[in-house]
Amino acid sequence: MGSRFDITVVADDETNANVEIDRAIAEITRIERLISSWDANSQTSEINRNAGIRPVKVEAELFQLIERAINISKLTDGAFDITYASMDKIWKFDGTMKEMPGEKEIANSVAKVGYDKIILDKENSTVFLKAEGMKIGFGAIGKGYAADQAKNLLMAKGVPAGIINASGDMNTWGKQPNGEEWQVAITNPMDKSKSYGLLPITDGAVVTSGNYEKFVEFNGTHYTHIIDPRSGMPSSGIISVTVFAPKAELADALATSVFVMGVEVGLNRINQLPKVECIIIDDTGKVFTSDNIQIKKL
Repeated sequence: MGSRFDITVVADDETNANVEIDRAIAEITRIERLISSWDANSQTSEINRNAGIRPVKVEAELFQLIERAINISKLTDGAFDITYASMDKIWKFDGTMKEMPGEKEIANSVAKVGYDKIILDKENSTVFLKAEGMKIGFGAIGKGYAADQAKNLLMAKGVPAGIINASGDMNTWGKQPNGEEWQVAITNPMDKSKSYGLLPITDGAVVTSGNYEKFVEFNGTHYTHIIDPRSGMPSSGIISVTVFAPKAELADALATSVFVMGVEVGLNRINQLPKVECIIIDDTGKVFTSDNIQIKKL
């Protein structure tokens, strides 16, 4: 998935630990083959190739993942959208951009984006993208889903505790060998060598999206690499979002969405969701938290 996965398990001995870690790696690899849009043989690529042409029959697992992604799109008013992959890549965050794209260019870049153009047929387990040239991608949800599935598999095999870390998408269960809860450090986006605070996490997931490295600046405004799939404009005003949720898949999607929705709307939406909390740091370094969260400051 173009990401680093770190797998930690609590086990009686190293041999058993390695067996379980290999099991998790195999599960993550299996999911990658299913959802990767870079793999020409994946069902996701088959869906994209047939956009505007015909529905594609897919495995129930992929169908259900797309179904949940559409539900998150509805929940976030389109701030999260797996058809973001249809966007023209008009923004460059590698230092080469010298001027903003024009309004027409920005509007055209998202012309094929829209989760409402994904047609699902549950009875036949088919997925159809209505417009030719449309694409779906799981870059903002796939790592979290893989972490969830690897965790579920290891729990089912009797592994008492562990962590699946999918490039910052942390998914935990059980407790440390000393009986204490796992602790998650929140990186200080103003100084990445330091942590802002520590939070305990039990049988849940935490995802941090940072936007303090990839950005462009025009007329004194920082535009970051997370782009609003509805408007084609990069998000601005927020540099870090951390979301706590029961599943990494949901935390992954919401962390991206909050960047797009902004502080006020993002917090309002998070506060309506059971067992979901978030920490937002804006571009001035101010910290905002959802209603039921307490940070142990370092």
